Amino acid sequence: MSRTSPHRPHPHRPHTYRRRARRTLLTLTLAVLLALVPGTASAYPAPGYVTGDIAVHDPSMLRDPSGQYLLHSTGEGLQVRTSTDRVAFGRAGNAFTTRPGWWKEYSSVPEAWAPDVSYQGGRYWMYYSVSSFGSNTSAIGLAVSSTGRPGSWSDRGVVIASRTGDDHNAIDPHLFVDDDGRWWLSFGSWWSGLKLIRIDPATGKRLAGDTALRPIAARPGGGGIEAPFIVKRNGYYYLFASYDRCCAGVDSTYRIKVGRATAVTGPYVDRTGTPLTNGGGTPVMETQGRYIGPGGQSVMRDVDGDLLVYHYYDGQDGGRSKLGVNLLNWSGGWPTAY
Repeated sequence: MSRTSPHRPHPHRPHTYRRRARRTLLTLTLAVLLALVPGTASAYPAPGYVTGDIAVHDPSMLRDPSGQYLLHSTGEGLQVRTSTDRVAFGRAGNAFTTRPGWWKEYSSVPEAWAPDVSYQGGRYWMYYSVSSFGSNTSAIGLAVSSTGRPGSWSDRGVVIASRTGDDHNAIDPHLFVDDDGRWWLSFGSWWSGLKLIRIDPATGKRLAGDTALRPIAARPGGGGIEAPFIVKRNGYYYLFASYDRCCAGVDSTYRIKVGRATAVTGPYVDRTGTPLTNGGGTPVMETQGRYIGPGGQSVMRDVDGDLLVYHYYDGQDGGRSKLGVNLLNWSGGWPTAY
């Protein structure tokens, strides 16, 4: 969750009755919102029904082989929560019991943000950000684990770094593994936008011999764009990103947009054909009612479909950041949350 404009200090299938309860509550909540906001026939849905310790930023969720959900998020050595039903979440601890010493080179706190956790080749891989306040002195680190549980992570050090004077920022990583077995890491924020690099599957680090820093999204003239996340569906690569201002409570203007391409390297365009490298992006979720500034998103494939996992700020609870989970519908070739 490290940002550079204002920086923040920053299944098994659920039981039938719980699924029905969640859907019922979601339907009722959305109905109330629609009643309160005139002319919102195409309004975005309220976050899915989740309970417990859900004060998170930049959530990354997956389901382990036993069916338990693991939710990693920003702060405190990278927080870990677990759930057996995708409804009730509880704190399990921190990924790192001891912070790696190299973090101090990039953050005076020192702290880490925006973990991206995936399961590849029998191991859990976590890419994460370490960054200093208000600058692009930043680095993306890598850790691996056989269980994904708190305290089990072995840190592998820096994958890519940025310094003052660079035109990009090495934060907000996301690992995408293509059908051909190639590994790609997207990252970036503000400055010249989002980037893509090749990763060596054997090491998790940059692929030797490929130093290309590929642009995939930007906002000419400035403005917030961060937290890239790539998925492949129905022959297209979809790039999700968070736009505008994060981490300002009820004043946050964060929103989630998407573009698609026929190659992982792009060019990504929105529904109107505008390139994401030229400020394009089709809205997926924006502020609505009490649900302010959704962003910091990831996408998880589950038994009942793809999930959009994100944080938002609750306008009826002092602007606290909370976990949001919604299903995605891909009909028509573009993702919509419901």
